[in-house]
Order: sequence, then structure tokens, then C-alpha cells
Amino acid sequence: MTRVLIVDDHRLFRSGVRAELGDSIEVVGEAEDVETAVKAIAEHRPDVVLLDVHMPGGGGQEVLRRVLGAGSQVRFLALSVSDAAEDVIGVIRGGARGYVTKNISGKELTDAIRRVAEGDAVFSPRLAGFVLDAFASSEAPSIDPELDSLTQREREVLRLIARGYAYKEIAKELFISVKTVETHVSSVLRKLQLSNRHELSRWATARRLV
Repeated sequence: MTRVLIVDDHRLFRSGVRAELGDSIEVVGEAEDVETAVKAIAEHRPDVVLLDVHMPGGGGQEVLRRVLGAGSQVRFLALSVSDAAEDVIGVIRGGARGYVTKNISGKELTDAIRRVAEGDAVFSPRLAGFVLDAFASSEAPSIDPELDSLTQREREVLRLIARGYAYKEIAKELFISVKTVETHVSSVLRKLQLSNRHELSRWATARRLV
């Protein structure tokens, strides 16, 4: 049976993944941030690590850097709410074998884990194009100082705002409070020197972040 370790900073989400996987996959451990992930991977030596992209301590890319940089042969499958091209490309360049979004079904996730354990690369359908385009191009992605000034969580909130989500919907999607969403929106508006969510939407659309 394939042995999996779940890395995500939301306890309820980790519990939900365990329930969805059922008896088909052996969950050997959990971790909630970069430090606990690195320690748990060394301790449990799973076949596959289900890795959230955005977490305290540096996120999924930092876990990849530290674990794979130490010579580990464990395989990583990113599992994230984000479907942004820069997130997908970042973790794949970091060494992950696949990337699926959190709206995946339990059966699909089980199949994805098994395929990654066997050495395949697995992506949610619309994400595969990002990866192909990125690695087919010899040019590095352009630098956007304004976008780079935003944290990963602020980018997630920005994308959902641009897609027309209400604050309550964003809070539910990202497992955070409405108050936290409001704080992130205020921070993004300040950093980008914009006045309202309509300007945010136009800004995000112009950069193809939606």
C-alpha cells in the first residue's frame, strides 16, 4: 500500500483528506508547516508527500528545497487551492512530480497519489498547459515588482476577488476568517495603490492572474 504524508496548515483539511483516502492509502503522518514537514518526512519516509503550496515558514517550495536538497528520494504531489501559473511552475521547478487543486475528488486524488508513487507526473487538466508552456520556453518569466510585493496569501485573495467572489466565499475557500480576508484586501490595495475591488479586478485581469 502506498504510504503518504499530508502537509497542510489547516487541520480540518488534513482530516478531510484522510477521510477521502479511506483505507486505499496509508497515511503515515501529518505536518502543518515547513519545519514539521521536514522532520516528519525524515521520520516516516513516505512514498509520496501531499504538499500544500502556501504554508508558514516558506511554503511548499522551501520544503522541496530542504528535503530534495538533502538527497531524499521521496516524491511530492502538490495539493493546493491555488491554480496560478507561478505557483504551479514554482513547485514543479522545485522538484514536485505533480500538482492538483483542492476541488479534486477522493478517487481522483487516490489515483494521482498512486501514479506519482509509480513515477508518473500528474496534473489537474488545465494546469498541464502552464507546465508545458513554461518548460517549452527558453525565456525566464518577466519580473513584476508590484506582484512580487504581495505575499502568496494576498495573491490568492486577489485572484478570488478578481473572479467575483464575495468576502465570505473567499474566507470559506481559503479556510480563513472574513476579518482576515478584509485585512489582506486592505494590504493589497495599499501596496498596489488602488482604491477598490473593481480596480483590483482590472489590475489582476491585465496580468492574466484570473
